[in-house]
Amino acid sequence: MPEDYFGERVAARYDEPGPELSGTQDVGPVVDFLAELAGDGAALELGIGTGRIALPLAQRGVPVHGIDLSHAMVERMRAKPGGAEIGVTMGDFATTTVDGTFSLAYLVFNTIMNLTTQDEQVACFQNVASHLQPGGCFVIEVGVPDLQRLPPGETFQPFHISSTRLGFDEYDVAAQGLISHHYLLDGDTTEVVSMPFRYVWPAELDLMARIAGMTLRERSSGWQREPFTSESRQHVSVWETPASTR
Repeated sequence: MPEDYFGERVAARYDEPGPELSGTQDVGPVVDFLAELAGDGAALELGIGTGRIALPLAQRGVPVHGIDLSHAMVERMRAKPGGAEIGVTMGDFATTTVDGTFSLAYLVFNTIMNLTTQDEQVACFQNVASHLQPGGCFVIEVGVPDLQRLPPGETFQPFHISSTRLGFDEYDVAAQGLISHHYLLDGDTTEVVSMPFRYVWPAELDLMARIAGMTLRERSSGWQREPFTSESRQHVSVWETPASTR
């Protein structure tokens, strides 16, 4: 995804309350979950952005390194307490490599969908696998495609409606893609932000993991390990690399 989609105008409001752009939420359960998996090892965050997860995770004693394409987002992280101490490699997280190995890699808040082709998503799993230690874990948080809730014949699905913001997903079922349209209302002005994504099914992610030599360890519908069911709107999945046989 080009850097422009997460340039300064998005970075400037990314940490504001509201799920439309950033998925702002209570990060405590997220950090607890990730810290447990990281153990005494280091973590690699793909799409580190403004450090919403990396900073509190680092404060828990987990060394964190990030990959990100957006200079504007990373500059926001650098301005926060502790942000200057976190290493970041600039680039596309599907292919960008860093030195060292990690016990944990993670992608939160639908970021896997920023890779808009299946080939890029497969490459991401392979890239992560090459950075993980034996027995290391890869965590993804992503929504379950909402197609069953689309009215017959419709391609638009609202995901946020308020007096200041409107959000609609536009689906392209044939291409397994969607565009999220955000309308930001401020008096007589309206700012429009539209971002392309590729939605992906849980079973498809499992196959990508298998291609990369990883297997599913657990899947839940949230960071507190709520059961994953047919009604779940999102999932937190953990795949792991084989443990060392030596």
